[in-house]
Amino acid sequence: MTININDQFPSVTVTVIANGEIGTKESVDLLKDKKFLLVGVPGAFTPTCHGSHLPGYVENLSKFNKKDLNVIFISVNDPFVIQAWADASNANDIIMIADGNCNLTNELGLKMDGSAFGLGDRCKRFAMLIEDGKVTSIDIEEPGALEVSSAQYQLAKI
Repeated sequence: MTININDQFPSVTVTVIANGEIGTKESVDLLKDKKFLLVGVPGAFTPTCHGSHLPGYVENLSKFNKKDLNVIFISVNDPFVIQAWADASNANDIIMIADGNCNLTNELGLKMDGSAFGLGDRCKRFAMLIEDGKVTSIDIEEPGALEVSSAQYQLAKI
């Protein structure tokens, strides 16, 4: 079942890449006492994610920060790929979650089957606003789209 507005964010141990460092953290500890925009993408270095989605957030990060929002990206990739993606994209000021085993993606109910493209289980493309550990907004893209989870759309919405 997909997570809904007003649901508490699930407690899962996640692999986090922040400030160039790889570590683990409980999701509830990562998200407490702050506002976050969690952005889900199917894969690091994939054409839309790498060429359009992440760059929009990198370019507009200061606008999100001015709204007291921290930005987190999640993808079903291993932490070394996510760290390389952050480095290659100048996204080291964005917190990245490497959900290599799809644990958090499954808990959120946002898994997609990318096996037709050789990707296996992946994360749907979405943007979720989380305040003090509670989901206050969620926008899930239709397959192949990049609209409601884009940085521009989310900035206009917030």
